[in-house]
Amino acid sequence: MNFLRNLLAAIIGCIIAIGILFVMFIVFLSFLGSGEDAVTIRDNSVLELKLDYPVSDYVGNNSADPFAGLFQKAQGLDDILHAIAVAKNDDKIKGISIDNNFLLAGLAQTQAIRNALKDFKDSGKFIYSYGDFYMQKDYYLASVSDSIFINPVGIMDFKGLSTEVLYFKDLQEKSGIKMEVIRHGKYKSAVEPFLENQMSEANRTQLKELLGSLWTSMVDDIAEGRSLTPENLNTIADELGARTPELAKENGLIDDILFEDQYKDMLRKAIGIEADEKINYVAMADYAKEAKKKKLYSGDGKIAVVYAQGEIMYGDGSPEIIGQGLINEALKKAREDKSVKAIVLRVNSPGGSALVSDIIWREVELTKKVKPVVVSMGNVAASGGYYIAAGADKIFAEPTTITGSIGVFGTIPNMSELADDIGINAEQVGTNKNSVDYSLFDPMSESFRNTVQEGIESTYQTFLSRVSDGRGITMAQADSIAQGRVWSGIDAKKIGLVDEIGGLDDAIAEAAKMVELESYGIKKFPKYKSDFERFMEDFGGTSSQIKEKLIEQELGPEAYSVIKQIKSAGQQKGIQARMPVILDVK
Repeated sequence: MNFLRNLLAAIIGCIIAIGILFVMFIVFLSFLGSGEDAVTIRDNSVLELKLDYPVSDYVGNNSADPFAGLFQKAQGLDDILHAIAVAKNDDKIKGISIDNNFLLAGLAQTQAIRNALKDFKDSGKFIYSYGDFYMQKDYYLASVSDSIFINPVGIMDFKGLSTEVLYFKDLQEKSGIKMEVIRHGKYKSAVEPFLENQMSEANRTQLKELLGSLWTSMVDDIAEGRSLTPENLNTIADELGARTPELAKENGLIDDILFEDQYKDMLRKAIGIEADEKINYVAMADYAKEAKKKKLYSGDGKIAVVYAQGEIMYGDGSPEIIGQGLINEALKKAREDKSVKAIVLRVNSPGGSALVSDIIWREVELTKKVKPVVVSMGNVAASGGYYIAAGADKIFAEPTTITGSIGVFGTIPNMSELADDIGINAEQVGTNKNSVDYSLFDPMSESFRNTVQEGIESTYQTFLSRVSDGRGITMAQADSIAQGRVWSGIDAKKIGLVDEIGGLDDAIAEAAKMVELESYGIKKFPKYKSDFERFMEDFGGTSSQIKEKLIEQELGPEAYSVIKQIKSAGQQKGIQARMPVILDVK
């Protein structure tokens, strides 16, 4: 017995020792790499805007953490915008080259980057764009450029926006597995695919109007950038007038058709070097690290920016999930920090748990009593995302923000029909009349449905009251613009769901104005654990993150996103205030 105990102790000791050595090795590589990766910005440089990873509003790593950025596969929108603003006044940066992007960013994020590039161009520096292909979002970004070029056999997608919704009613009937649905709101189409075989007119109406508003915003910006009219652009889209490089040039969407080496010759001319000289490129990711050392905002008074991004779920939260833990702690820290004079809550969320949304709403209310709170909406701030924003002193949205969706629902899986088919019989025993409330293997009882419906209605009324109080309107007015319907930022302003159209910088400026700060610094919350820390916590750094990366590599980004959506649906607990449909706008 002693032998086995000693053997086990020796094995465990070896595992711990190997783990420690592994960590020390990673630390060594991290410090070694930090020395090698020092970026030198030379005179006459071109900033290369190539975004290879998904864009988050905020990455939130501690810059003093040696593990920050290790295993990180995301780029912070805040870092990108800051870098472009610094480059505007950097004499060493002569211009920007937008190069072969396949943007993994939302429409509002893309619009924010485009606006920053427009400001950069106003300084007199050039922006050129080159692509082997341009998807619509890529082209929307590139349209801010002085000149746009495409490969002679390149591809351009310019046909208007669309989205697709899958319906599962027949599948449920054939499989015997279905979702029991309880909802409030005639537009609450998050659950429609489980109830119908085709899209309802209410859902089709809201999606068509939403896409139309987003497209109009894009077209107006492109028209200005390319000296075309919106009518011209819509005709080009209708006739697929950019389906070949030649047609794209003929219709004014691009300036010329070039090979990449010819494009580089154009860049050489722009920065005034000879044809055989090397171009000093600076990658955006590298420049962003250097740009962090330069502060655009300074002053004794601070504006706190609290980032709430991802689905809303009960718990602490993470860079991809809004939990009441991290967000409420951040709000509390900001309001108790004497240097912080006002707070901007940046919301980028399709919603989620109604319970967590209300917990965060309450923390916003407590914060608002101490310091002004201004909300800045990102790609989407809908359902629970709007819930946590509704009480703010002022709300800003981008023109292409998706917001609203004031409605709630509950979905519960049921496989009673499949159970009958394969011979499963479930019997329950309880002590009281309602102690047995629901079984996956039996049809939902009317009493249980009524109880859940009561909860749905109560939550909806609470949601309406939060909107009514926050926006200064009656419950009836709130109900008339609710019903789960989604709106663009432009339309949301028209109906009073938001106060102003503008980006994060506009929200920060408004917060400073409210407390009469002419100069101010920025404090960002919350601070997340680095990817490496979370990697190590998860089974010694070997389990779920590695599995997820392997699955993503095997399936590809689009198929993997479907898997994540299914996983998310399985994690939904309680009544949901969630975006009506998962919109993949193409």
